[in-house]
This record gives sequence, C-alpha cells and structure tokens, in this order.
Amino acid sequence: MTRFEILHTESSCGWGGQELRIIDESEGFLDRGHGVTIAASPESRIFVEASKRSVPVVALPIARRSISGLHAIHAYLASRPVDIINTHSSTDSWLVALSTRLLRAPPKLVRTRHVSATIPGNWPSQWLYRSAVSHVVTTGAALRSQVIRETGLAEARVTSVPSGIDLERFFPGDRAAARALLGVSPDVFLIGIVATLRSWKGHRYLVEAFAALRDARLRLAIVGDGPGAENLRLQIAELGISDRVLMPGNQADVVPWLRSMDIFVLPSYANEGVPQSIMQAQACGIPLISTAVGSIGEIVAHNETGLLVTPRDGDSLRAAITQLKEDAELRARLSAAALDQARARYAAANMIDRMHEVFLGVMARGN
Repeated sequence: MTRFEILHTESSCGWGGQELRIIDESEGFLDRGHGVTIAASPESRIFVEASKRSVPVVALPIARRSISGLHAIHAYLASRPVDIINTHSSTDSWLVALSTRLLRAPPKLVRTRHVSATIPGNWPSQWLYRSAVSHVVTTGAALRSQVIRETGLAEARVTSVPSGIDLERFFPGDRAAARALLGVSPDVFLIGIVATLRSWKGHRYLVEAFAALRDARLRLAIVGDGPGAENLRLQIAELGISDRVLMPGNQADVVPWLRSMDIFVLPSYANEGVPQSIMQAQACGIPLISTAVGSIGEIVAHNETGLLVTPRDGDSLRAAITQLKEDAELRARLSAAALDQARARYAAANMIDRMHEVFLGVMARGN
C-alpha cells in the first residue's frame, strides 16, 4: 500500500459538518497507516476537537490572509515535507497555494469544496483552481457540476466524494430513554434541528413556521451555536414562544438529541453541500424536512426519503411540518426508506476509500 503524508488545512474557526469531516477523514487515514496532520488556527474549534480525538494537529496563524500565515505554512513545510495538502476553506487555500510557490518541490494540492457558494470569475480565483490546485473534491455531484461550470476545469480533475458518517454511532435508539437523559418530556411532539447557527441554515424560517403552529404539545429544539444565536433568541422572544423552544447550544454528542426528535428539519437556503446532520438524522431513523439546496437533493428524494420545501418560505415549511405531524404512517415510511439508504451508502469507510483513490491519482499524474 502506498503510504501518504497528508496535511489538512482549515482556516475556519467555526464548527460544523465541514470541520467534522476533516477530523473523521483524518482518523480514517491514520487507521490505515498514513501520516496525517491538521493545521488550524489555535483559537479554532477544530484545533481543540482534533486534540481531544488524538488526531495530530499543529497551530498555525491561518484564520486570516496575512504575511505571517504565509511564512508559517512555508516554514512548516520546509521542516516537514508532505506529499499532499488538502485545503478546505478559501483563506487556507490561498495561503497554501501562495506559500508552496516558494518551495523547490511543492506537495500536491487538493482543494475540497464543501459549500455551493459561487466561485468568482476573476483571474486570481481561476488561477487558484486551474493552476495551483492539482485536483478538486466536492461533497456532492451538484457541487462538482458547479465547479466544472464556473472554472472550466476538465471533468477528470473534479471528483465528488460525499461525506461518510459513523454508522456504529448513528443508528435508531429508544426515544423515551433519550428524552429521559435530556430532561425532555415524553408527552411533547419534538421538532428539531442540529446545525451551526448561521443565517443560511434557515433557522429563522423554522422559528417562524413553528410559531404559527398552535399546538400546545409542540416543542422546538435548536441544537448548535454560532453567530446567529442572539438574533434567534430575539426572534423567539418577540414571537412569545420562549417557553416552547429549547436551545442547548453545541453538544459533544448529538445522538440523544436526534433520537429524541419526532421530526428533523434543515431549511437551508444557500451554500450547502451534503449536510452531515441530514445523514445523521436519516441513520437514526428520524423523518425529516429540508430543501433542494446544494446537493441536499442527492440524499433527500421528496416523498421518498424526506419532504422537500421551498427555501425561505415559512408557510411551505409549516405545511410540511403539519403534514408529517398528523401522518404517523408517512413518518414511518419516510424514515424507514432513509434508514435503508443510510445503511447502504453512508459508511465512513466509503469516503476514505474514495479519497484514497483521489490521492493515488494525483500522485500518479505528477502535476
């Protein structure tokens, strides 16, 4: 087996599916005998979480584009050569691309695109994708098509590798036991979301839809934290539903929260790849509602493995929640089909296998 020395870089200081994938992928390659290190800003969440999970991590000042960041990456690579650098956000991709220009034998650069944000058409961005990067990985087929369309890259240089999840951790469990653990009443009907509190995740539309549902048994669980937390709290207070909304913040283990839910909702309206939270909910057997944004439609087929609604439309979301709430047979059918799909497609080993194929191809091409 060809052994690689891999450096993952992540400039984001937030926490979500992107950062979780980097750690999961790193663990998978470490288990197979490869050398893996994550480079991240010391104040970032991924730096802390990688350390907790015994994934090698190095602190570099890469949260912002800066001369110090360029020097730090160059100095690190000069002292410890690697075969492949896998970048994950815009800032670290630029810092790596520029700093490696100063190396006599630069490592291969693989850029993973996790979101569907537009790639600018300016020449620096086109240089980054067309010249500096050896290969682009996307987390879904729709994102792959977008990258090819917006950069003009040959199809052979862009590969879709969906994220995988730990199916030994995410699986159906006892709802009553989960609620007892969390202190959630067994008598409520719980609607929930697990996502970083960013505007484009659509929390405000979920809150709006929930507030319009006049059922005293309903509760809403918003699991996660992020820059939109305060605005959400203000919206919830203004709507007078604070007593029916749970906001436990970030959770080290989201499985009990997922298992406690009657319906999972992710009403994103932009920037999505294939959200891990949807995959996790499906693997836990939770019926769900989402939108066909980014690559979500690749894992949620309307009325087959979930319900899809119009983005930024509280009325559409409210109607879907009502439909699922009132139709136990539909909930059971959707969750069973999604669970079968998860077991067949979502194993983390599949992601590691496909990323290994990408790295083998990049090293073999020599460019």
